[in-house]
Amino acid sequence: MRFTDFLKATVLTSAAAATVLAALTAFAASRADDPLLVPFAAGWWIIAAGIGVVLGRRAETSPPIARLLADARSSQSLPEVSPARVLVNRLWPLLACTVVAGGLAFLFPQVAAIATGFGIIWALSWRRQDAAVTAIEGRDGVRYYVERTSPLKAIKLIRTPGFRSNEVWDMEETTAR
Repeated sequence: MRFTDFLKATVLTSAAAATVLAALTAFAASRADDPLLVPFAAGWWIIAAGIGVVLGRRAETSPPIARLLADARSSQSLPEVSPARVLVNRLWPLLACTVVAGGLAFLFPQVAAIATGFGIIWALSWRRQDAAVTAIEGRDGVRYYVERTSPLKAIKLIRTPGFRSNEVWDMEETTAR
């Protein structure tokens, strides 16, 4: 799976998890008869959105992704492409946290409300990383793929030859599209 596609899928999955948890929070709050839960949850979600927007405002790659790209192993052949396996393999912690927080929502709706905020932060803070990696790929004439590794080990990338672009990559223009 291409790394840029993985980053997009991570953002969308985080946003989906936050949406599901927000819905569960609203449902559980309506049954809990707690008049302060919804206002405090909404306040936390607004604060979380602000934190995510501030963290994700940079047009360049974040330091962890820059290290990941720099440490990528070179290969002349394309790796095995299995997007579903890569997504489950790499995003299982997000899935597990969503399921646990969703299950606890019926006993403690506050848990789902807090977890929703972290999903919002994650989705908004990583929203521009795929465009930054695409710009690097175009500049360097390479493509990055997620290497198949154990779900308990750190993610690793494979760098393959790609097509070098003669365009000047402007990150503000790339992210505006």
